[in-house]
Amino acid sequence: MANTRVAIIAANGSLFDAYKVFNIATAAAASDAEVGIFFTFEGLNLIHKEAHKNLPLPEGKEHFQEGFKQANVPSIEELVEISQELRIKLIGCQMTMDVMSLEKDAFLEGIEVGGAATFIEYAKDANITLTF
Repeated sequence: MANTRVAIIAANGSLFDAYKVFNIATAAAASDAEVGIFFTFEGLNLIHKEAHKNLPLPEGKEHFQEGFKQANVPSIEELVEISQELRIKLIGCQMTMDVMSLEKDAFLEGIEVGGAATFIEYAKDANITLTF
């Protein structure tokens, strides 16, 4: 997948959303694609220093937690680390951070902060665009 650019918008903040975003992103990056993720609204939880460790499961889906363990699925913390090792671009939405009174230091090391224009600049040359 060399020369492939993947642009992902992460706008939701449950555990399922995190797995969708980070599974696709890391698979693409591991296949030599360039990957950028724009985190906005509840999606900011996926890169928040504390919130990403305790993301909620949708109501009635608690049994998935045991299934994740039995299937040796990496935790979201592990997937975030893998994302950073694979040099996935993690962009926190400046507008959402302002609206929610959140500072950059509330988020993981190495994230970028930018607005929609920052993401559009990245995404304009994307071969694949996804929203979760």
